[in-house]
Amino acid sequence: MTDTTSLMTGVDYVALPTEDYERAAAFYGDTLGLPFVKRWGEMPAGEFQAGNLTLAVMQSEAFGREFRSGNTAVALQVDDVEAARTLLEQKGVTFQGDVLDSGVCHMAFFSDPDGNPLILHHRYAPKA
Repeated sequence: MTDTTSLMTGVDYVALPTEDYERAAAFYGDTLGLPFVKRWGEMPAGEFQAGNLTLAVMQSEAFGREFRSGNTAVALQVDDVEAARTLLEQKGVTFQGDVLDSGVCHMAFFSDPDGNPLILHHRYAPKA
């Protein structure tokens, strides 16, 4: 395309597959504490707000899709990775490995109940 006008104007949401919508909704809403936005009518799907990103949790089979957990991690921004990790561990969340310091950010890796990879993330270095 040589035209500078993009066909896409933004990202509306990121879809996360689940085998059990109610279980996933409890995890994203109660365990992670993300604000619930709306349920998709009678469908086993709903939206949770993570700052400027909407996470749509969708029970795969209801949408004619075979369930497979995602492979791309969603990095959830927090002010303090260690503190957030401790709080989530107290709620039963299991993390993979120690907190990682990349030289520009701190990260802690975990998964939702369906195996979708998630990261607690805090960037401490300027984005220069």
